[in-house]
Amino acid sequence: MSDRAVLSVDFELFEHTPAYRGADDDGTSEAEASGVGLDGARFLRETLAEHDATATAFVVSEVAAEHPDAVRAFAAAGHEIGSHTHTHRLLTDLDPDERRRELRESRELLIDVTEEPVDGFRAPAFDVGPDHFSMVAEAGYAYDASVVPCRRIPGWYGGDHDRQRPGPATAFDPEAPSDLAVAPTAVMPGLRLPLTGTWLRLFGPRYTILGMRLLARRGITPVLYVHPWEFVDLPELEGVPRRVYVRTGDWMRRAVERILATSFTFTSVRQVLADAGLVDTPEGA
Repeated sequence: MSDRAVLSVDFELFEHTPAYRGADDDGTSEAEASGVGLDGARFLRETLAEHDATATAFVVSEVAAEHPDAVRAFAAAGHEIGSHTHTHRLLTDLDPDERRRELRESRELLIDVTEEPVDGFRAPAFDVGPDHFSMVAEAGYAYDASVVPCRRIPGWYGGDHDRQRPGPATAFDPEAPSDLAVAPTAVMPGLRLPLTGTWLRLFGPRYTILGMRLLARRGITPVLYVHPWEFVDLPELEGVPRRVYVRTGDWMRRAVERILATSFTFTSVRQVLADAGLVDTPEGA
């Protein structure tokens, strides 16, 4: 039985989402979308503090370059900082050299901005290529958090892995580097759909909390994920799919408060992996 959970934050802004970038737009809405999500990041930081919870923030380093104080505040509050690439472009849309730059330069920039170690990486939209684990290790990361062991969801992700417990990357891909760890994102046992992201907003916090408890009974620490832009009132922009707007803003703020109010102790991805002997123990732990 596990009594811990992870609330990870994919620290991107609305302007970084594929839904926004893929919208039909003549450029007039760029100013409306700029910076949308920073208030959500502040809400998350304050709410985590109220619940004495620690999190991992996988940060798009463009955000750190343009809004360094927002990212430093997360690090200063004791939360782990990981990378979510530099520009949040889908990795499989890039050539190998571009992918390497996204991984390497984002880590270097985040270390410079926060003066903290950056050991973890998560790919935008969990989009990875066949050489993903090798590139993550080559860029200097200790672990990857880009695996979602869910059923294949057309137009989304999934279907590539079924292991729900963290482990060495070789447990997910025999050809992966042996010194890289992997922390899978939580899915509902049996149903095999993610517990958070869009699924939290579609199915509600009861669904998420039930899945957390079922995983805990199996000794699995559930790794959840949210985005700062989900906690704010989004601008209505032409071409952005309606599903992106479902239950964002106040509804999502109340949902995450309910999750944090459960009996789980919320910690970082790195701490969970360190306790399992998969990465080095964080300094000060």
